[in-house]
Amino acid sequence: MHLARTNATFVSPIVESRRWLQGVTFSENQPLLNLSQAAPADPPPTGLRQAMAEAVLNQTSAHLYGPVLGNPDLRAALAEQISRHYETQVTAQEVAITSGCNQAFAATIQSLCAEGDEVILPTPWYFNHKMWLDMQGVTTLPLAVGAGMLPEVEKAEALITDRTRAIALVTPNNPCGVEYPAALLDAFYDLAQRYGLTLIVDETYRDFDSRSGAPHGLLQRSDWHNTLVHLYSFSKAYRLTGHRVGAIAAAPARLLEMEKFLDTVTICPAQVGQIGAKWGIENLDQWLAGERAEILKRRAAIEAGFAPLSDKGWQLLGLGAYFAYVAHPFEQSSDEIAQRLLREAGMLLLPGTMFTPEGAPEGHRQFRIAFANVNESGIQEMLSRLAKFAG
Repeated sequence: MHLARTNATFVSPIVESRRWLQGVTFSENQPLLNLSQAAPADPPPTGLRQAMAEAVLNQTSAHLYGPVLGNPDLRAALAEQISRHYETQVTAQEVAITSGCNQAFAATIQSLCAEGDEVILPTPWYFNHKMWLDMQGVTTLPLAVGAGMLPEVEKAEALITDRTRAIALVTPNNPCGVEYPAALLDAFYDLAQRYGLTLIVDETYRDFDSRSGAPHGLLQRSDWHNTLVHLYSFSKAYRLTGHRVGAIAAAPARLLEMEKFLDTVTICPAQVGQIGAKWGIENLDQWLAGERAEILKRRAAIEAGFAPLSDKGWQLLGLGAYFAYVAHPFEQSSDEIAQRLLREAGMLLLPGTMFTPEGAPEGHRQFRIAFANVNESGIQEMLSRLAKFAG
């Protein structure tokens, strides 16, 4: 029987969890707490929206095709921002704009892999990465994390074969929230370099890292072009989720290969979103610092309020950026408990089975809690509902 490429992978967990909501009602005393999706629900700041609106009304170019790799002014602005953030020097020719960070990952894989090649993904993984590899006929080599939910270089090295092309890391991590230490990223870079692999580092949540200064020194290496592909998203920083603006920093020759793929998919990133992203880079540093401070307050509230759950057998495995990653104490699997939590406690969160290989025992014990859209009082309510849940 003929099967299309999409049959090779699973349904998106976000799509699946939305289906769970069908037919479920919530009381005024226990309204829905949606902890499923890692995306801001509020619109961008007024100034950014005004800049985009003015462009729609007054700039003819806002309605036309643009360069496949993004508008030169945004590429230059982002290169300057990356250079400041990572204390290095990146040029506009080393930066490309994509229709969201998922497309950045897809373009990277298309430029690296043929069918039957392999990519190492730490697990729990970001499910869209796994889905894209499945649909391209690229084999995922799951790398189970170790202490602190961190991947281990020695275990990754043991997975490498002559078909392995890349290692993909996400930091701060989705789904676990943990921030990868600079020394760990250095070790993975050295591993990739030693075997002639590409190290893909997805830093979608970099703006909510709790550390100050450059989170790592990979882009400071003189030879980074030969090994590293850096991915980024404007969606979280400036609330541009619906406008789909992501980015890649890579060697110009690598970007040329990605350009072939991007030209056949979207032709160019949407103009209005690019205009908003550039305005954000130029005007929203202080505002973004406030957004980061708020996320860090919510992170601290979870850490400070977790003790009653610990007393009941819950474990806080990872915490950072938009996420808490936890283990439950019950006999049932997390995918069963997740649907009970929705019906009985009015909470929508994703089970670890959606972030781990089929049959992996750890997935049945774990949950991802996305708290980006839950304020401190909502976090207290979340912790209270979990503590009352009897399993």
